[in-house]
Amino acid sequence: MCVNDRLHTKLYDKAGRSKYEESLKCSPPTHLLEVYLLTTTKYQIRLLTMSSSKVIIYGGMGGLGQAIVSHFKSKGWWVMSLDTKSNENADSNVIVDTTMDWLQQEKFVTQSVSGALSDSKVDAIINVAGGWAGGSANSKDFIKNADLMWKQSVWSSSIASALATQHLKPGGLLVLPGAQAALKGTAGMMGYGMAKAAVHQLIQSLSDPKSGLPEKVVTLGLLPITLDTPMNRKFMPKADFSTWTSLEYVSDTLFKWSLNQERPSNDFTLFFIFFFKNVGKSPSQH
Repeated sequence: MCVNDRLHTKLYDKAGRSKYEESLKCSPPTHLLEVYLLTTTKYQIRLLTMSSSKVIIYGGMGGLGQAIVSHFKSKGWWVMSLDTKSNENADSNVIVDTTMDWLQQEKFVTQSVSGALSDSKVDAIINVAGGWAGGSANSKDFIKNADLMWKQSVWSSSIASALATQHLKPGGLLVLPGAQAALKGTAGMMGYGMAKAAVHQLIQSLSDPKSGLPEKVVTLGLLPITLDTPMNRKFMPKADFSTWTSLEYVSDTLFKWSLNQERPSNDFTLFFIFFFKNVGKSPSQH
């Protein structure tokens, strides 16, 4: 009970209070800062536990986003989720209104995050927001899908980058969502390819010391081929799932990078990290 990331208020009699305090002494947390607030109410103890490590997950309600939120929470981190709906596992949620334009979204998200964090900094900002839509140049939905892809990938990546300039610790980690397919032409999914190529360019620009990010921040791009998500299994039921990358593997790799373990550096040869199948090996680097 003593290691918890939630706020609890309970009323105890004298004996109960003694037992509760004793249990805290028996099982001290190793990664949480505990703050005890005694109120004027008789024997009331209010326990507030705050993780010393913090991460922002943009797209925290997507298939991969939910897995990442859960993984970081299991490690005792404070987690903020940014998405169009709330993630119950996160400590804080910013609900993005998709009817807002780009400037309105940036203003709303920035103000909301600043209000939640106050003066504290985060160790990592990980953007896994996005989606997929097909269509060539002669598709009736070409422009519609291109607009959607731009909003999902480029808007979120740009806003995540702006957040990093304000709230990311020096030496922190910024991860943005690229795509392996967008390293070349994407005739059958032009809107998707254009948006992901723009994110790739943003990643390159952010790696420059003059990008405006805090000192020694590392910016990396995730370029998955196929992630093992429920939606991918639904739409590709006959595929060989063993060749897909598990969400647990991606989540654990991102967690290690957030701790600066096995993390690639800001180098032009290391921008794009490919996740293949979950075989217990480090991701291949290009």
